[in-house]
Amino acid sequence: MGESRISCQIEIFLPLQLQYNTLNMNFKPLTLSFFAFLLLFGAASAQTSQERLAAVKDAQFNNYDIVTVFDSTDVLMEESGLSHVYGHKLYKILTLAGGRDFNTVKMDYDPLSAYVEIRSVVVYRKNGDVDTLDAPVLDYPAPAYMIYWGARQKMVAIGRLDPGDAVEVTTYKKGFTYALLQGDDPDAKYIPPMRGHFYDIVPFWSDQPVMEKVYRVSVLTAKNLRYAVYHGTLKVDTREDANRTIYTFTQKNYFPISVPANTLANNDIQTKLLLSTAQNWEAKSTWFYGVNEDYGSFVPTDEVKQKVNELLKKAKTENDSISILTHWVADNMRYSGISMGEGEGFTLHKCEMNYTDRCGVCKDKAGMLIAMLRAAGFKAYAAMTMAGERIDDIPADQFNHCVTVVQRRNGNYQLLDPTWVPGVRELWSSAEQQQNYLMGLPQGAKLGLTPVSKAENHYIRMEAKTKVNKKGTLTGTVTITAEGQSDRSVRGVFHGNRLEWQDNLEYQLYSLYPNAKLKSVKHTDEDTYLEHPVKITYKFAIPNYATVSDKELVVTPFLAKGFYKFTMPHLRYDVSQEKRDYPFKDRCSRLVQISETMTVPTGYTSAQVPNDRNLQGEVVSFQGNYKLENSKIEFKENIRLGKRVYEAADWPAFRQAVQNQQFFMDTPVILMR
Repeated sequence: MGESRISCQIEIFLPLQLQYNTLNMNFKPLTLSFFAFLLLFGAASAQTSQERLAAVKDAQFNNYDIVTVFDSTDVLMEESGLSHVYGHKLYKILTLAGGRDFNTVKMDYDPLSAYVEIRSVVVYRKNGDVDTLDAPVLDYPAPAYMIYWGARQKMVAIGRLDPGDAVEVTTYKKGFTYALLQGDDPDAKYIPPMRGHFYDIVPFWSDQPVMEKVYRVSVLTAKNLRYAVYHGTLKVDTREDANRTIYTFTQKNYFPISVPANTLANNDIQTKLLLSTAQNWEAKSTWFYGVNEDYGSFVPTDEVKQKVNELLKKAKTENDSISILTHWVADNMRYSGISMGEGEGFTLHKCEMNYTDRCGVCKDKAGMLIAMLRAAGFKAYAAMTMAGERIDDIPADQFNHCVTVVQRRNGNYQLLDPTWVPGVRELWSSAEQQQNYLMGLPQGAKLGLTPVSKAENHYIRMEAKTKVNKKGTLTGTVTITAEGQSDRSVRGVFHGNRLEWQDNLEYQLYSLYPNAKLKSVKHTDEDTYLEHPVKITYKFAIPNYATVSDKELVVTPFLAKGFYKFTMPHLRYDVSQEKRDYPFKDRCSRLVQISETMTVPTGYTSAQVPNDRNLQGEVVSFQGNYKLENSKIEFKENIRLGKRVYEAADWPAFRQAVQNQQFFMDTPVILMR
């Protein structure tokens, strides 16, 4: 664990709209002198931190633990694209909980691509005392799960804070999020992958109130910086100075918003700023193609060629070959990211390493598949996407996932994702529908959007024949079949150790009815999942399932009660709210078809049967009904949810479909003698 110290040494003027505060900068000369940096940005407000704190009206923030009084970022871009980022934040503690939680200052970074400093931490006590911390700056490995790329954190412990105290932090950073292969220049690893370019994604939203946030960037005018503000407005000032243009973006007095679960990501609904000197996505596409071709990421080795020939012996069609190779990579490369040193980021690791290690992250799986497809004679390339968020028009680095694209013989491109389809019958996970992507092609490509996958491609069908005897015991047979992402959900019972499969299957019944007696459960061979959709059949008996007396019979069909409910994530939505203000998302489009024929003892007639429920719509529809005839109760339910990402206007129909299904789950059939 590394250690340094922060201390207060000099009083200087900072362009951080603070100013004339006593700060620890411990300045180290950069490519441009510090005072040249000041001149580039010009003088700022001379309002001190104490003056800012005096203006805070605590009553305005009664429901919050902490308020950000001031948040400033100043960025200076060099010709190479290397950027120096100066941060300054001022927080006020409002409650005991806020003081308890805000006990450290942390900065996350990757030493392969970024350098960071916590330059000063000053505590303004409620009683007027000012404490400049002379505390060690600890440098330690950051917590990690599944991806171990050597990320680190720098941390300063603050100590006890009481309501009314405030904390001021100044920081410095150079570098970026990803690392690429570079030359011998010691600063080269801090230069962005697209050398000579600058890009940033700046959220103007927070999980605590912010009184003022300022983001300022100085770039060479010749770089033609593009920017756009989404989901809100910012005050924008532009100033030219010699060969540079300085952009200042300001937002005052914004608060966290409260949204229900399954709302889109914050960056998709709240104010954000995108900036980039890259002029279009085609330039990003050709660069991404070139950087990997130059490195030789996808050159298949003789061993890989031999393996491909072995795998494709039984392939009869173009689709056979693509499917066999995609699923081999998906099922035979473990997802585990171990740092390989230089080369993490946009440069995909070479085929030889991936085939030898048989593990890696999304880019390693994608790269392995590209190499195998090329060995089979296909044209294949890497593509980037953003799982969980939209990619907007400004070509900043809005990516967190790497996939494969193959060109079919008819000239069309097809996306493949070996990361998301282990044990899945799809080649591209439909949990990624309505998702932006950028292909790395030699001729360049525009930003794409994956299409909606029809609900019928992801059906789950449950059919049952059941019987209630005079003692109320229910006996019957239930068969479940599914396809697409619903197939993937049902197969969740087979995840893990094979010795646990039987327990997992039985649990689906016993968790609902602990007194049930499972006579048998049969299922398709999981090892041949590519050959046919999943199919599971239960035979069972459940004592005391129905209430049967000389006067009445009360029962709910078995399938109406929510058997295999875990495969229907829409049932986990909170539907108490009549409207939503923001778009929302489901796991995937889905078709649920339920059919049950229940035989009951003779002599009972209809008394109270739930009414039909029908909802017609192009995106969402629902049909549910009962039919009684000759001591038989027929129950049918059909739920069609047509998208993964929904607009707020879709909520009433989606909500009604969920409520309709819940209605049938909770409302029994009552028959009288």
